[in-house]
Amino acid sequence: MSSKSGTPKKNLMLFSGRAHPELAEEVARHLNIAIVPQTAHNFANGEIFVRFNESVRGADAFVIQSHPAPINEWVMEQLIMVDALKRASAKRITVIMPFYPYARQDKKHKGREPISARLIADLFKTAGADRIMTVDLHTAQIQGFFDGPVDHLLAQNVLAAHINKTYQDENITVVSPDSGRVRLAEKWAAQLGDRPIAFIHKTRDPDKPNQAVANRVVGKVRGQLCVLIDDMIDTGGTIVKATEALLDEGAADVVIASTHGILSDPATERLSNCKAREVIVTNTLPIPEEKRFPGLTVLSIAPLLAQAIQQVFEDGSVTSLFDGNA
Repeated sequence: MSSKSGTPKKNLMLFSGRAHPELAEEVARHLNIAIVPQTAHNFANGEIFVRFNESVRGADAFVIQSHPAPINEWVMEQLIMVDALKRASAKRITVIMPFYPYARQDKKHKGREPISARLIADLFKTAGADRIMTVDLHTAQIQGFFDGPVDHLLAQNVLAAHINKTYQDENITVVSPDSGRVRLAEKWAAQLGDRPIAFIHKTRDPDKPNQAVANRVVGKVRGQLCVLIDDMIDTGGTIVKATEALLDEGAADVVIASTHGILSDPATERLSNCKAREVIVTNTLPIPEEKRFPGLTVLSIAPLLAQAIQQVFEDGSVTSLFDGNA
């Protein structure tokens, strides 16, 4: 006899970085598992050390890490975690990045610029990642930067369910903050019950990050509750200017819905002082108490992440979570 048969088994193990442990714990509860214990600390010069306290040999490893500020530290920590798993003989490593870092740098606007979103994908591939799972990429083309499967999850169902429940009797118009997201606005409009759409025509100077000028509103918004959608809110300047433009055009009210609440200063001040009725985000990024304000609603993305992890682990269909539209 020249070979020996073994008993095939699959073992799901969940690992968490230190950036947003609350989200990882919530995902673990939905999966009915515990996060693998680990030792992690920074040396005096800022170098990061990670060691897992259980054997990971042959495991289907899922490494979840959010990427708030300081973003470079948390990217490095996740890379080190992946490297540790690879060297410890994990069978498959899935990197979970609810918010994909450097996603806005997905193309060159001018010569001698980087494509940093591609660099992030290359770094994780080199570290040993077999698969990436993320939520609402800034542009869908980023999926092609990684040489392997990418599960692009959509937070639209989570956000739209809240809006349907809260504002179902209102006259809603779905508004895209720029012409590039009109297709997404159409999907939102269909999910909210075949609502009309509009968009903001704006200009942006690539030499001045986080600044945009809202020029004019295209579409009917007078007397409507405008649901203003976007993938992220960083400093809040763009979304607040869009809100002002809609109200100036006669909108009855504005509700802002965004997946990633980065909320860099002075976003909290801007959003709390703007005239939007509600600002809705998910918890793909941690939002500490000092960044919260009365009009802010934070929805959990953990159930969606847990469902996607279960589907990947069981070799099921992630697309089925979005009615085949992912």
